[in-house]
Amino acid sequence: MKINLKNGIDKLLFGMKQNDVTALYGKPNRNYKDEDENVIFAYNALKMRLTFYKDEEFKLGYIVASSTALELFGNKIIGKEINAAKKELATKGITKFTQEEFDTFENYFNEDNWIILQTEFEEVVKFEIGAIINAKDEFEWKFKK
Repeated sequence: MKINLKNGIDKLLFGMKQNDVTALYGKPNRNYKDEDENVIFAYNALKMRLTFYKDEEFKLGYIVASSTALELFGNKIIGKEINAAKKELATKGITKFTQEEFDTFENYFNEDNWIILQTEFEEVVKFEIGAIINAKDEFEWKFKK
């Protein structure tokens, strides 16, 4: 599954509605609301959790994924040692990361692309990507019907 920076993952594009996603991937294994009343879809086989923002007409705005099939710039990302992953990203001009630690996990956040590489024991275990927010503080939706 290809990660498309600033756009989404695989066939998922930021700005899709729930029915657009179910048309592509079928009914999710879990469908619930978080504490902010956002709708969450979880797909077990895809190892993805999708967030549809309530305040944005329930458009897809955030994806958390942990499938070993995830590829960024043609390279597998899950299971990769973090320094090797950062080195590969640097060849594409992605060098600025804010690092946050909690328990045995570390998050490496790149604001320009709104991505997080979550590691445990120096290995990437989860990839998160969110819709880009522009200078006007508005989401840049990629899905056009």
